[in-house]
Amino acid sequence: MGWVPPRGRLAAGLLANLVSSICIVFLNKWLYVRTGFPNMSLTLVHFAVTWLGLYVCQALNIFAPKSLRPRQVLPLALSFCGFVVFTNLSLQNNTIGTYQLAKAMTTPVIVLIQSLAYGKTFPASIKLTLMPITLGVFLNSYYDVKFNFLGIVFASLGVLVTALYQVWVGAKQHELQVNSMQLLYYQAPMSCGMLLCVVPFFEPMFGEGGFFGPWTLSAVFMVLLSGIIAFMVNLSIYWIIGNTSPVTYPFPYLSFLLLSVEKHFCIIQSSIVI
Repeated sequence: MGWVPPRGRLAAGLLANLVSSICIVFLNKWLYVRTGFPNMSLTLVHFAVTWLGLYVCQALNIFAPKSLRPRQVLPLALSFCGFVVFTNLSLQNNTIGTYQLAKAMTTPVIVLIQSLAYGKTFPASIKLTLMPITLGVFLNSYYDVKFNFLGIVFASLGVLVTALYQVWVGAKQHELQVNSMQLLYYQAPMSCGMLLCVVPFFEPMFGEGGFFGPWTLSAVFMVLLSGIIAFMVNLSIYWIIGNTSPVTYPFPYLSFLLLSVEKHFCIIQSSIVI
């Protein structure tokens, strides 16, 4: 893609992340509601498919692996597990609308972490932009007719760990001088191994509702499709943060979120008028 200008590559990366992120939200929610597929097991599939996808890319010489020490990637691998597990638990225990709004808090938390821990300063325009987002999320949580305390706990943990993860992704790429694929190539199998050791203690592995349970062919297909889309999401997250900043990454998602809120507001307003 050397002939594509930098702005074009960035726009393509942002669009790919936006589309894949929207697809995986609805697909995962469908799996939880229609099939009851276990949450952490689905996350394990995502990690495994991401690892396999990167191995194929490496075999096709799309990128060259760089030697890294495990302890250099360990914090990122741990936060990756928490990031995916808690956001999936939030999706499982909340409505899609509440889940989307909770994710919007990731950007304010990233700004807070980078300001307090890294001494980074942000323009007043960015801080003012984040104020209505934060207020809107709190108002939605307060007036949500399907308020779920456990769902809010998972959503809050998901936002915190996701913000830490995205900050560390950017920091590690610059610290280790690696690109998105090189870093994810080491981090994905490490996260997969960690989760593999934990899943049997929290979810059944065999029988009804277990990872190796009697799932229908359509359920297996949708789980694998979810894994492929997760690979696209993970890769695009790393690429966007590596080429911009952790604060830039959530903004395409926020744009979609604002359009969704505007659409629902118009529907509600129309029903009141009628």
